[in-house]
Amino acid sequence: MASSSYSKAKQRKIGEDDEEEEHEDDTVEEIQVFDDFTIASSWERFISEIEAVCRQWLADGSKNLVKKGAECLDSHENLYRVKKELKYGGKAYCMEYHFVKSLTGRASCWDDDLHNMQLSFGVDDFLVISPLSANGVVLDDPESTKLLSSVSIALSNCGSNWAAFVPVHDPSRKAYIGIQNIGANFTRRFEADKIASQVPIRLMHLEGLYELFLSKFVLSTTDFSMNSVNVQFAMKLTYETPPFEYEEEEEFLDCESNESDLQQETETNQNNSNNLNSNRVKKQWDHDCPWTEWYSAEDPVKGFELIAIWENRSIEGSLEMAELENASSFDAESWFLSPTISQDMVDDSISKFVGFASQLRLLITAFNASDKAQFLEDFVTAENVGPDSSKVPPPSVLDRILKELFHDGNNNDNENAELASRNSRMIKGAPLNSLFAQFCLHALWFGNCNIRTIAVFWIDFVREIRWYWEESEPLPRMKRNGNIDLSSCLLHQKLQMLAICIERKRSQENESENNSENKNDSSSIKIQIEDLLTGSPNNNTDSSFNTEINDSKKKTKYTNSSERRGSSGVVKSMMLLNSFEQMHAPFTQDAPLMTEDMHEERLHAVETLGTTMGFSGQLEKDILSSDMSAFKAANPNAVFEDFIRWHSPGDWESADVAGAKGDSVNKLNWPPKGRLSQRMNERGNLWRKIWNDSPALAVSEQKPLLDPVREGEKIMHYLETLRPQQLLEQMVCTAFRSAADILNKTSFGGFKLLKTKIDQLYSTLASSLKSLQLKRDNDKDELIGDLKRLCGIFENIEKLTILAASINRKLNNASRLSEAIFTDYFNFYIPKMGTSLSSICFDKEFDVKYQVKSRERDSVLNLFPPPTLNQSWRKVLSMGNLFNGHEPTQREIIFSVNDTLDNGHYGNNIMASQNEEIETYRMYIRGTSNDLWVALSVTSWD
Repeated sequence: MASSSYSKAKQRKIGEDDEEEEHEDDTVEEIQVFDDFTIASSWERFISEIEAVCRQWLADGSKNLVKKGAECLDSHENLYRVKKELKYGGKAYCMEYHFVKSLTGRASCWDDDLHNMQLSFGVDDFLVISPLSANGVVLDDPESTKLLSSVSIALSNCGSNWAAFVPVHDPSRKAYIGIQNIGANFTRRFEADKIASQVPIRLMHLEGLYELFLSKFVLSTTDFSMNSVNVQFAMKLTYETPPFEYEEEEEFLDCESNESDLQQETETNQNNSNNLNSNRVKKQWDHDCPWTEWYSAEDPVKGFELIAIWENRSIEGSLEMAELENASSFDAESWFLSPTISQDMVDDSISKFVGFASQLRLLITAFNASDKAQFLEDFVTAENVGPDSSKVPPPSVLDRILKELFHDGNNNDNENAELASRNSRMIKGAPLNSLFAQFCLHALWFGNCNIRTIAVFWIDFVREIRWYWEESEPLPRMKRNGNIDLSSCLLHQKLQMLAICIERKRSQENESENNSENKNDSSSIKIQIEDLLTGSPNNNTDSSFNTEINDSKKKTKYTNSSERRGSSGVVKSMMLLNSFEQMHAPFTQDAPLMTEDMHEERLHAVETLGTTMGFSGQLEKDILSSDMSAFKAANPNAVFEDFIRWHSPGDWESADVAGAKGDSVNKLNWPPKGRLSQRMNERGNLWRKIWNDSPALAVSEQKPLLDPVREGEKIMHYLETLRPQQLLEQMVCTAFRSAADILNKTSFGGFKLLKTKIDQLYSTLASSLKSLQLKRDNDKDELIGDLKRLCGIFENIEKLTILAASINRKLNNASRLSEAIFTDYFNFYIPKMGTSLSSICFDKEFDVKYQVKSRERDSVLNLFPPPTLNQSWRKVLSMGNLFNGHEPTQREIIFSVNDTLDNGHYGNNIMASQNEEIETYRMYIRGTSNDLWVALSVTSWD
């Protein structure tokens, strides 16, 4: 049956062929298909598939592969990777091709841009094939060998000299086997493995590692010193700075603060990171930085990594290796320094960074809640004013802060008297060392800085100020004389005014006491004299009567006398109209000090002086009356027109030019022709009425214009009835200004980028906070959003300032290095410096190395102080190559042996150029005192 069916099928096939032959001239000749019996097995098809992929990658080239979407490795800018999934024997494999985009030549075998495989085996482009499993490692030796053979055959068919690797053994060992075809005559074989524990002592020293390398190719392994082999040697040592251990201050804690109060304060103030011992305070890295009074910042520079490199040198014996192990790192050809920056610098997570910015956010939250009550006392007594309303520090903490704020600030007058910087004065707040600014800074760290803690703090703060006012004690941290700083916030102006009122009140009280004592003394002397003359003792009635008569005569003398009093000098070219006497300018009282709101009220009163008479109108009248009285005392024969010519020349219209200028003035052409202005000539003019009512009194005889008691009580009433929202508005402005001033006082060297950013911060704060009082209730959400964005900007500058201070402190004598580190990190940090409220996540780490010049090595050495007993007690075994007592954290070594192609074993029957060398043996070693990783490559002639 089978033969018959086969014959029928054959006949049909012959018939079909005959039909096709008939149309052979009219059709195109079909391409005959070649059956390749070399790929009959699955393994051969697997090799063919690998070969097809490799040929495609070779044809595309590196540039086209990059255009097609090759993946760039994050830590290697010039290294790319493409992948291809393959299947064989029911398993899936991944083949990765790593290639260099552009071969620019290696400046050193220790280039940072080298992949670990490139550094270990000395290759450029390479393939890695591994199974698509959880660990990606082949555990079966026959399978790994078959994979490597497959890739090797495929690459040989392509004519490619790529190196191919297959991972073997346990993943933690990072073991590989590999192969590379070099032309038609040479093959390089690779092998790598790791000793993860119990490294032999002999292999922890350079001499033992050198002998390990020699054992791979020398004939005699009994005495390596007898083998004279020219070995090329290169070494890279990595050192890490030890943890910074700061000394303890010889300062005992305040005996007045008991242990329970300190514990409570530590719980309420989360951000006080100073570790308080029972007797001593441990000094932190930023102990002398300006912000350390308020918080201790985490050091952003966690340490430094120093890399010392010995370039290629020839070694001919073990003794040279022993000498190198004891050599100083100063003998290394190159040093590279790399800082380790904390990732918290780019982490926006809440509570990750504790500083002024974090507390300012809490203050803004309190400001947002400040309009929920009319008076601050309402927040103290309210039960539900917020989630943290109950978290108020104990009274002992409040008493200690008030003591520090008031009693410890008595000697700050000189600092407060210094003018603030021009940038700082752009912000309408209080100067840094002033009483209100210090209150705001303390409020940031008092409890959780919620609206209730601020209300409690402010009420006790005002109560303390009331005590200073009533006891006439100088107000701490405030100037007691001078003018009111109208560029500051209103609360600072009020406190400045109050300090001046207290000082004048004290002067009046002292003067009153002195006058009463002098009066009593003079009265007793007069009585004694009269008793001696009349012989009548204790005639008190007559003596007091005589004293009153003398006093009244004295007053009548001053009042009726035409004697000139209180003159400051002659007014040039001006004469009195009626008497033709020289006009004298009087001493006048200074205008009374006024705060911003008083100035606004005064300007409004000046406009309506003739109609309504409020407080400011009365003040203007008192000032004018004082000036008129002083002018009358200095010019007894003056008239109202003379005062106008001196005080308000614009209200005197002179028709005589000579008389107006005072040239060629004599009694013949006197008085000059002129008249008062229309305003002064109006009927019932207030100025003339005041002139008529003003007595002739010199300044020393007048009542002071400023009543310190009345003004002081007004200020106290303002402080005690201040609305919460008004208080918080001024606190926000002052807190931002004071925090910026503290950062601006930081010593960070000559980092121009940071200085520019701080100047820009002041401008941003000034423009943003200026609109704080202009926003209405319906714009409050927008205002709060703007203030939170402002906190984000401030946090960025604060972090950079702390970083700059840390770098400058550690590399103070290496300004080039410190500035280069900060500049590079500043550019790395720029994407974080936007104004968006959303967080920008950073996946990259700051990893930059800086070459250390010879003159900078001593400064770098200071980063590695000799180890303390706590650091060195556990060091039993040492690898050598100590750097100021510190052993390297990692040691990398490359041994290699080269041979010429026209000499020796590799020169037989090979056509090569004269003296061309090939690397026959190469060993890369990377290890510490706990592990050792070795990669060996051997070149053989096929």
